[in-house]
This record gives sequence, C-alpha cells and structure tokens, in this order.
Amino acid sequence: MSDPVIKGWCPGALRPMMSGDGLVVRIRPRGGRLTPEQAKGIAALSAQYGNGLIDLSARANVQLRGVTEDAHGPLIEGLAALGLIDETTEAESRRNIVVTPYWQDGDGVQEVVRSLAKALGQPDAPQTPGKFGYVVDCGNQPVLSETSADIRIERGPGGVLLVRPDGVGSGAEATQQTAARLALRLAEWFLETGGAPDGRGRMAAHLARGARQPKLFTEIPALPRASAPAPVPGPLPLGYLVGFEFGQMAAETLSVLAESGALRITPWRMILIEGAKQAPAIPGLITDPADPMLRVTACTGAPGCPQALIATRPLARALCASLAPADRLHVSGCAKGCAHPAPSALTLVGRAGGAIDLIRNGTAADTPSRTGLSPATLTATPALLTETQDAP
Repeated sequence: MSDPVIKGWCPGALRPMMSGDGLVVRIRPRGGRLTPEQAKGIAALSAQYGNGLIDLSARANVQLRGVTEDAHGPLIEGLAALGLIDETTEAESRRNIVVTPYWQDGDGVQEVVRSLAKALGQPDAPQTPGKFGYVVDCGNQPVLSETSADIRIERGPGGVLLVRPDGVGSGAEATQQTAARLALRLAEWFLETGGAPDGRGRMAAHLARGARQPKLFTEIPALPRASAPAPVPGPLPLGYLVGFEFGQMAAETLSVLAESGALRITPWRMILIEGAKQAPAIPGLITDPADPMLRVTACTGAPGCPQALIATRPLARALCASLAPADRLHVSGCAKGCAHPAPSALTLVGRAGGAIDLIRNGTAADTPSRTGLSPATLTATPALLTETQDAP
C-alpha cells in the first residue's frame, strides 16, 4: 500500500471531494451560524441528494455525505437559495474562517467576520493555499487557541484588537474597520516571501523556517494564552451546547435541532443552540459532559474513505470507556490524520494489512511507540494504550 495521497486542499460545496460513499460537500456557514431556515433546508437537501449523514468538521463547517455527481448540481441550487454558496470556487476556498461560538451582539465579532469574508471574496484577494485559514477569536475570552489557523484576530493588552500570524507572540493593532485589511496584508506577505511553494504551506511552518514577519506585526504583544478547558455539552449563557458521536448526525437530527433556534457551528464538532435552556429529547445527541465518547475522535475510516486502512469508529467506540478522564484518543485510518491534525495523547493509525500503530503525544504522522497491533488485541487489552513499556 502506497502512502496516503495528500491533496493539499479541503472540500467545499462548489469543489466537493470524492470519498468512499460519494461526494463530500462542505458548507461554510457565514459567521459560523445557521438560521433555523438554513438548517432545516440543509437537512432536507441532505436527505434528498445525499445519504442523510451530516458531519461537523474541525473547522466549524457542515459536510453532506453520499452525494452523487448527478445530484451535485441540484444540491448547489438548493444551497444557493439558502444563501450558502459563494460566487466562485476560488472565493469559497479563501473564505476559510473559524468564528468564536461565544460572540454576542455588540462585541464586534460578526462585524469583523463580515468585513473579512467580503475582502476574501474580492477577485484580487491573496490566492492562499486551500488549507490556509483565519480565526476570529476576539470575544471577551479566547477559546480557539487550539483551533488550526494561519492568521488570528484576537484581543491584546487592554482589549485592543490584534491581528497576528500563527506561531508567534505578537501582532499589529487593529480596529473593526482595519482588521480585514491587515489580515490580507499578512496573507500577501506570506505568499510574497515563499510561504506556499508549489501552492501549499502554513504560516507557523513558514515562520519556523526563519521568515521574519513585517515589523508592523511585531509591535503589540499577544496576551499569554492558557489552554482553555475542553468544551463539554451543557447549558451556557448563550444557549445549550450539544455533541455528537464523531461529529456526525442524521439529517433528521439537524432538522429537529433547528426547531429550537439558530445554530452556531463550533470547531469542537458540537452545536450551540441559541437561547435554548435544555437539549431536545432526541436520539443521537451527547448531552452528558462525562460521556466517554467525548474523549475520542475518529476519521470516517474504511470503507467510507478510500485511503483508510482500518475501520476506525467501531474501534474508537470499543476503547472509549477504558480511557482515563484526562486521556484523549484519536483513531486515524491512515497517516494523514485528517480528523485531528494536532497532537493527541494517544493516536492509533491504520497500516497496510489492517495493522495498527500506537503514537503517544503526537500526530498520526509521528513515530509510533508500538507497531503491529490489531483491533482484537486492543479491544481485549486496552491497557496497552497507556502502559509504560514500549515495544522495541
């Protein structure tokens, strides 16, 4: 088996990606939010043109699965009628923005997001790589420090608005009116200084190779960012947060959720139901903050993904109850680690022939601590995940 194919881009709605169960059509909600009408419309389109399964991505997007090539055109027409389609494929690819789900009216977050989205939609916007993205985390409390991004818009000392490149501790002072312009200026610098050879590249890696950011982006220090507690389902001041096994739900579930209010899509594969005091009593929701399924992530796996070498989700389900509360497990069908590109305390990676490698405190692409494991062995002896003696 050859190494997994690294495409260097993410699916969109206009540019879907073929998977083992059909086309994956990714919708990027504007401002990180779906109105009830939009959510109900997406659910209906998923049932009509897809296989009725909807994924939440780590970039706070919504993915429809099982779409056939013949159904793609009518699906796009339906999404366009809901106001969810960009004018061009290029504009869609650039509008890769993750928004703090905890924004409030009057805090300026949505104004910054709209300005940034408009700037990225212009024909002369920087042609950044497909995985290049922005985080707007300028609420009163930062919550997206662990979310993958290349340019971050945050709060600095004294509440000043700050635009900074990922991977360094300083940025440029901004206002609601200038934040988008500064973010695009930083993206242009990234391209001009060779940050994306062959059309691929990320900001932090570019800086780690020795690139020196423009002086303007060194003038304001970023505030120290302690790791925020992992979000869990339950009531919040703005509504009710609900989770899903592996971030996947049935179309009917999304439709029922929309009856409770507008939905904010989070990068934690959860949904915040605006204004809700409790979760709807429907199957498929995780509402218990102690649910062991919150400790695991897993990609689609085989057979849903043609590059996956193992079935990931049955194994993750079998192991979740054995994990300590502080442990986090990611099960990846191959070395790409799409579902969780960041390091995890425990990562299982599928290999040729159905074998499994164990990686501790790393990503799916890192050197394993154990090799040659099997689903049966791990299920029978889950202590193998955490015992201290490693295989040679």
